[in-house]
Amino acid sequence: MEPVTLTTDRLLLRTVGPQDTDTVYRICQDPDIQRWTTIPSPYLPEHARGFTEQSVPDGWANGTMFTFGVFLPSGELAGMLGITMRSFATAEVGFWSAKEHRGNGYITEATVAACRWAFTEMSVDRVEWRAEVGNTASRAVAERAGFTIEGVLRSSLVNKGVLRDGWVGSLLPSDLGLPSTTPYVPARG
Repeated sequence: MEPVTLTTDRLLLRTVGPQDTDTVYRICQDPDIQRWTTIPSPYLPEHARGFTEQSVPDGWANGTMFTFGVFLPSGELAGMLGITMRSFATAEVGFWSAKEHRGNGYITEATVAACRWAFTEMSVDRVEWRAEVGNTASRAVAERAGFTIEGVLRSSLVNKGVLRDGWVGSLLPSDLGLPSTTPYVPARG
């Protein structure tokens, strides 16, 4: 699949490439990004280069991971967001925000836009969000984007070689006022 570009009222979501490598490297030096995400730590220039020059284009090309840089109108990279296909019609969203842009709602706005795109253009019927228990900033973004927190999955995430408990939540097309590709009948109480 060819990369797509999405726009919101305040943001441009586009793929990243070699021109963004140095910025990705700089932002990923943030200890919070290294702590709460599964990026390598320490994060080296070759990690950023592999991400922007290989992982991102390969994900788009083979339809497994759709990565968007979250850019401000000025062209500044405010964060990163990926939609990873997990199974037929189910995807997972992951994201990080540049420290200087946290608290502005950019990643929430980008998450809603990317999920809307996944529902309408990729025939996804469920987007999952997962984060290590304790990552309250990620959980706040997910909740503001409309995700329903479904619980804790014990020993469900591997981060830096350690199994950790994870929160899981979901967003369905109906949460954004959209139809599902397959009929859905929720369980009754």
